[in-house]
Amino acid sequence: MKTFSFKLDPLTGEEYLEVYLRGRQLITDPLLNKTSGFSQEERLTLGLEGYLRAQVSTIEEQLARSLEMYRRKQDDLERYIFLMSLLDRSEVLFYRLLTEHLEEMVPIVYTPVVGQACLQMSHIMRRFRGIYVTPETIANIDSIFQNISRPQIHLIVVTDGERILGLGDLGSDGMGIPVGKVNLYVAAGGLHPAVCLPVCLDVGTNNARLREDPLYLGRRAPRLDGRDYEVFVEKFVQAVKRNFPEALLQWEDFAKNKAFVLLERYRERILSFNDDIQGTGATALAALYTAMRIQSSRFQDQRFVIVGMGQAGVGIASNIRTALCEEGLDAEAVRARIFALDQPGLLFEDTPGLEAPQRAFAQPRAAVAGWRLARPGEVSLADVVTNAEATVLVGVTARPGLFDASILGALARNTARPVVMALSNPTAKCECTLEDVVRATDGRGLAAFGSPFAPVDAFGRRHVGAQCNNLYMFPGVGLGALIARAPKVTDAMFLAASKTLSGLVSEAERAEGRLLPDMRQIREVSCRVALAVATEARDSRLGRLIDDAKLESLIRKAQWEPHYAPYRPGAPR
Repeated sequence: MKTFSFKLDPLTGEEYLEVYLRGRQLITDPLLNKTSGFSQEERLTLGLEGYLRAQVSTIEEQLARSLEMYRRKQDDLERYIFLMSLLDRSEVLFYRLLTEHLEEMVPIVYTPVVGQACLQMSHIMRRFRGIYVTPETIANIDSIFQNISRPQIHLIVVTDGERILGLGDLGSDGMGIPVGKVNLYVAAGGLHPAVCLPVCLDVGTNNARLREDPLYLGRRAPRLDGRDYEVFVEKFVQAVKRNFPEALLQWEDFAKNKAFVLLERYRERILSFNDDIQGTGATALAALYTAMRIQSSRFQDQRFVIVGMGQAGVGIASNIRTALCEEGLDAEAVRARIFALDQPGLLFEDTPGLEAPQRAFAQPRAAVAGWRLARPGEVSLADVVTNAEATVLVGVTARPGLFDASILGALARNTARPVVMALSNPTAKCECTLEDVVRATDGRGLAAFGSPFAPVDAFGRRHVGAQCNNLYMFPGVGLGALIARAPKVTDAMFLAASKTLSGLVSEAERAEGRLLPDMRQIREVSCRVALAVATEARDSRLGRLIDDAKLESLIRKAQWEPHYAPYRPGAPR
């Protein structure tokens, strides 16, 4: 049963919620619960008298109380638990707190702390959020979707928990990621929480630790795989199309071999994208556009080394290839500027086991003929950085310390302003730190990271590393695609988003070495990214035929601000 509807008073023009719950039911619904914020009229008409203390609080008073309790917590995991408990009590209050303290709290509700939380999710979970679908319940997927109590769904973030951040297979404990992404869609992008749905496809886990943990709450079986897995996902997608035909589906933290297949299989059939591939690639490209601006150089002047050719690595390589092609380079010239490494070292055309997206960036053996190698027959990262005269180094390996002083020093000898992007999450998995980059490059390096690092004062100035967080990208891309009513998300939309995002970095920020805008501007960033996406959708005949000013007006109107709407009693039709 739907618990409320959005309404507009035809006489006064007042926007309000028509609420179908009463009394105790109402104050236990986190999306509707105002706690002490219910007005005297609402208390009378909605059966709340006797359930609440006498004082009616403003949301600002509630916010002060919540912030005081948050800051009493002794460690980050306790802060995460507090915030999720607040989300379970009052979503509006949670989002007001998060939006007003976004820079402080994003590392708690998402990376890096969400990784720590997912590792212990079955032990710390207070209340289930979102939808869990298993092989045993997929036959009832339409009923599951129809039982959702929210008026409408426009965004679904889905994971199967197989590759959570850099932590691997966490089964249904990986639900912390879709929940966190929804938090960011609302806080940064401005989507209303009522239209967002986190989903976990609980197909089992191959993680022995979880299956043997007596407190694990997920499906205790090996992962569904092969044809059975494909049929399961197809049933899920078809149900999304039937029940939520205008919704955006975001694929999140699937294993590499599945992620590429799912993206290609469904990108033309449903409004969808993979944030780990496309969002990461587009955010990294925006940072690189800014680096080129700082250097007064072009992409074709660089030599890119990308270590870790999973979803993120392929996404970044693909975006760099697009930028090089835009500068007029042919396929051979592009390949000569991108060097991709994975577990075997430098990828060659004859490297066994390469998947098609990786093979596109493999080198011919002739490319390294004449290179001086530390060990003949093996082409290591150090060999590539030195022989290829690398100027940009990207890491998405989850191998802490991989970019050591010798690697960073070799990079710095190749160029005046080396670019280092150590993007693995959480912080404990990062390839290097900002201080490592500053020291090894004598303060000349431009740096971006997956998780935040504090500025470093050295060599006579302050050095700031960008947090290359997909938060800059996916909320705006999703909002723009929805406002445009596009049938699909295209590479051109992501490219437009990257250029727009880089263009928002001010001259003063570039002078500090910042490659992305200040996180405190994230609402405006999301609006501008959404406008770029919606405009590209329109211009490519995939979106609504609305001029720029009207599109921007619609986007800004869609960006919900956390506040308590007036309630009126009603009965579901």
